[in-house]
Amino acid sequence: MKPPDLDKLGTERANPAASELDAGSALEIARVINAQDARVAPAVKRSLPQIARAIDAIARALVRGGRLIYVGAGTSGRIAALDAAECPPTFNTPPRMFEYVIAGGSRALARAAEINEDSPRLGRRDLARKRLTKKDVVVGISASGRTPYTLGALEYARERGASTVAVTGNPGSPMGRAAEIAIVVETGPEVVAGSTRMKAGTAQKLVLNMLSTGAMTRLGYVYGNLMVNVHLKNKKLAERGRAILERAAGLHREAAKKALKAAGNSVPVALVMLKAGVNRAEARRRLSAAQGHLRKAIAG
Repeated sequence: MKPPDLDKLGTERANPAASELDAGSALEIARVINAQDARVAPAVKRSLPQIARAIDAIARALVRGGRLIYVGAGTSGRIAALDAAECPPTFNTPPRMFEYVIAGGSRALARAAEINEDSPRLGRRDLARKRLTKKDVVVGISASGRTPYTLGALEYARERGASTVAVTGNPGSPMGRAAEIAIVVETGPEVVAGSTRMKAGTAQKLVLNMLSTGAMTRLGYVYGNLMVNVHLKNKKLAERGRAILERAAGLHREAAKKALKAAGNSVPVALVMLKAGVNRAEARRRLSAAQGHLRKAIAG
């Protein structure tokens, strides 16, 4: 049984704009959903100052050897897992730099495990298994801002001295109060009342995109707007790496392929070699000294 005050939350109320949804044609249904989706980006925009604070907190954690650990249940946990999984191939980072904890464990990625959401003890236990340290930053995600599992994990993170961020869809929530930084994106009632996989979930995806991409950009894993740290694991990524080098260094195709080969198939090393006029060993030394920040490595 849901708590008696749950229906007071903005994300749980019925949306009058969709009151006749079941009577509409397919096109009318799509128009209603699309019109509501258009409200998500402006809602995220209102939270940009808090998002920026979180980006800097995450960058500080990562540069000192910490991790970004997402925590969520249900849709929030799955969106968190998606962002954590996408960061290593995008930025060529160790998998442990971006981790996630989801209520119900990895099986909940494919099959709902809602019963686990109600236990703050399980949230604390699952996060404790990550061997949390003061270097880490924990981001709790919940549309309601009151999911017991995620709240328990955030409270545990605070006790352990880790930095904490809450991403919620309702103001004044327990999670918002528990975290050092509260990112509140008020997307309002869903087209299907209470189905927070819709607007609230879209908002969460947008915010997590900003948090991870913003932090990695601050750390120099992006050059201009190019994902220069891409790991060339397969043919598609190898072609992407070559194209990035062409654009960043102004090379033609064959020259870019030769530069990559000379750099040991590393786009950042190739760019430092080309931009700074140094050999591979010096390029690697510069990148190491700059902690991977490409622009700083080029400047020496």
